[in-house]
Order: sequence, then C-alpha cells, then structure tokens
Amino acid sequence: MKDKLTCYIIEDEHLAQEMLEEYISKVSFLELKGTFMSPLEAAAHLAADQPDLLFLDINMPDLDGLSFIPMLNPKPLIILTTAYDQYALKAYDLEVKDYLLKPFTFERFYKAVLRLYQEQSPRPAPEKKEKKAATKPEQEYIFLKVGHRIQKVATRDILFVEGMKDYLRIHTREEKIMTLLSFAKLEELLPAQEFARVHRSFLVAIDKIDHIEKNRIQIADQLIPISDTYAEAFYNRLKGLQ
Repeated sequence: MKDKLTCYIIEDEHLAQEMLEEYISKVSFLELKGTFMSPLEAAAHLAADQPDLLFLDINMPDLDGLSFIPMLNPKPLIILTTAYDQYALKAYDLEVKDYLLKPFTFERFYKAVLRLYQEQSPRPAPEKKEKKAATKPEQEYIFLKVGHRIQKVATRDILFVEGMKDYLRIHTREEKIMTLLSFAKLEELLPAQEFARVHRSFLVAIDKIDHIEKNRIQIADQLIPISDTYAEAFYNRLKGLQ
C-alpha cells in the first residue's frame, strides 16, 4: 500500500485552488506536487512527474478538462471539481473516479480521496465477502400491503418504482402494484445491491436498465429521469459494477 498519493491541481480559479490546497494539506496520505492554472501549463510536468491523482476543473480557457483527459498517457486517477452537474455522464464515460460539485465540503472531499487511497490497499480476506454474498440471493421476494390483501412480489420482477404522493407504484413486466409505503421503508425491504434511487420519485432495478442517455434511463418503454441529487451516487454505483 502506498504511504501517500501524489497529486496535482489544475484549476483556473484562485479561490478554488486555495481551497483544494488547504483540503489536501489536512490529509496525511496526500502530497501536493503542483498547482496549475490550465491543462497546457500542467502537461509537461504531468508527463515528467506522473502523479497518482489529478484534481481537474472542467471549464477552463484554451482547453477544457474533459477534452484534456483523453490526451493523458499515462492517465492518473482523476477527480473532477466543477460547478456544473451536466457533465456527470461524460465523466463516467471517461472513467473519472469522482465528481465533486462546487462548493463541496471537506467531508465530501475526504470521502472521495479516502476511497481512492483504500483502493491501493490489498484486498480484504475473502471470508467476510463470501459470507455477505451468501446472504444476498436469499431475498428473492417481499410482501406488500395492497388494498386489503398482502401480496407477494418477486424482486426479480420489479422494473422500477414510482412515487405517487403517499403511495408507491411498483412496475413489473406483468402489472403495476400500488402500495401505501414510503421509499425509505421499501429500500429497507429490497436487496440494496440490486436497486438504486435515481430521483426523489423513482427507484430502478439496475439489471433492468436498457441504456442511459442525457441523464435519462430507459427501462422497457419508460424513460426515467436522473436528478442532480442522486446523479453522483448513481453513476459511482455503476462504475463500481465494472
């Protein structure tokens, strides 16, 4: 395991630069090697130093961060730092490790870098993973109150769930089931690794996703929006499944 992750900042706003420098100085396993105002300024240094981690802004003069990423060889771990959320899908395609929306807190920053640092560690012993994995397939169905009856619903049949004020409408390929239940309670019942919240009004079965385009998910004949609130966590979930 590495003692430290060496890192660069490429950011054209002085206040944002100073904030990142301050955050990095608080983390014992990060070592700042350079701060630059643009990708062009940093390019030669990156090739020579080959830092482990790059904090990269998107909107910058001359060359934007997203256009710069494919030019990097070798490519370090990349965390995007931006005030704009519309680039999340493009960032996912470029295999960016995290997407920090300005202004972000130190806590959010620390969670992002700690996860990357821990990825450099040896894998934990397989015992716990195997034990945990063994319990997941057992949850093949749930019971829901539907009108005056209790209905058994196979989790593998659920396509997505839609919030309808006090009710939830559960969509399967065969039917739509209305139940008086909150999203929070339903998420307790469902196997967490198989479902993801993508909007305050929608929860989806990950394996039923046909495709994602422009922050909208296609499942069967339904287009489901991905809201800003859930986008970052959702795309990180998908990245973790690769």
